[in-house]
Amino acid sequence: MGNIITKVDLGGIAEEVGIEENDVLLSINGKKVNDIIDYKFLSADEEITLEIEKSNGEVWEIEIEKEYGEDLGIEFGGGIMDKAKSCSNKCIFCFIDQLPKGMRESLYFKDDDSRLSFLQGNFVTLTNMKEEDIDRIIQYRISPINISVQTTNPELRVEMLNNRFAGKIFEIMKRLADAGINMNAQIVSVPGINNGDELIRTIKDLYTLYPQVSDVAVVPIGITKFRQGLKQVKTYTKQESIKEIERVKELQDIYMKEIGEPFVRLSDEFYLVAGKEIPNQEFYDDYHQIEDGIGMVRCFRDAIDDTLNDLDETMRGSFSIVTGTLAYPELLEASLKIQNKNPNIKLDVYAIINNYFGSTITIAGLLTGTDIIDQMKGVINSKYLIMSNNMFRKGYELADSSEQIMLDDTKIKDIEAALDVKVIVVDYTGEDLIEKINEYRENS
Repeated sequence: MGNIITKVDLGGIAEEVGIEENDVLLSINGKKVNDIIDYKFLSADEEITLEIEKSNGEVWEIEIEKEYGEDLGIEFGGGIMDKAKSCSNKCIFCFIDQLPKGMRESLYFKDDDSRLSFLQGNFVTLTNMKEEDIDRIIQYRISPINISVQTTNPELRVEMLNNRFAGKIFEIMKRLADAGINMNAQIVSVPGINNGDELIRTIKDLYTLYPQVSDVAVVPIGITKFRQGLKQVKTYTKQESIKEIERVKELQDIYMKEIGEPFVRLSDEFYLVAGKEIPNQEFYDDYHQIEDGIGMVRCFRDAIDDTLNDLDETMRGSFSIVTGTLAYPELLEASLKIQNKNPNIKLDVYAIINNYFGSTITIAGLLTGTDIIDQMKGVINSKYLIMSNNMFRKGYELADSSEQIMLDDTKIKDIEAALDVKVIVVDYTGEDLIEKINEYRENS
């Protein structure tokens, strides 16, 4: 049963009224609670009545008065109180379909659940939504929803997702927009398929739903070496990246004049592959799309510049940093700034080639411990190895969400044992890199 209470916050409302772990939530205000969305909506009122089944079988009826929206202080197993809805698509760009065999089982599960979009920011395709699901989003005013669009061309979307129901995306989004539901859109761009004119069409269509569709993130397809039996696709070349940047910029300039923001933003990978300068900080609007790889480089550069004066110039230390081949020049530049500020610091940066998934995967977030250990054994001459936190998985798909583990199940302790180093995990934004270097000084 998904309504089993697995955690009760100390000092919270639930604890005060006698709710305990392993109690079962039966209803709120006489209405059955089917999942976390029902719970969030039904428990928001100032006056609510809970029906709780205790571990001894007794059923308690508890009346509660509280502030509107105030949390009761309870958590449920599985987060959403239900099994996550799996994806019914066979997308040509799906990364999960490109995973090798033998990885942990949870990595092969394709979620496409609007509840996880609301709760955890996951992007969903909306292809498995029934009329009642849409009605509930509208009734409960669930916002924002992160939507994986790819294209608003109905025929092309059916082809890209290999799902005959996929062509209704714009129709559904318009219905949600008309109801005042806020949405964020993502487009995985595949050269020769949904880029170029198709990409421009999709952006223009989505702009008609502004401000309910508040922004659009465009990210390039990632291709591993495990695409046997899948549709042949290609990654962006330098010239294709340049052309995409230029075409999208024409729209961005128009939207900047109309609404004061670009509306659509390309991920950093486009600029790095193209050899183009990354836009300025103002362009990224507080970096709210950074989880899509949008503005990550600019954020990192600014974080280093903003904290460089915090570096202790009296300290000594020797550190190594590992990153993907795409971000290597950025990390190298940052290391030179740090060492110029304090020449007593030795900071080596290493680009890890992704042999596990294939060299076409260049981002740090998809590195594995296997490659890091194989390529760094006998190479590192420092006591400390600095790694970005986006190399580690955490969250609902792990049994123990507190444990940092890499995609290939490598743990920090495995890397430390294999390389005889102390691993220092820093935020991928770079905001605490200087702080960590100061902390792990060798002397004052």
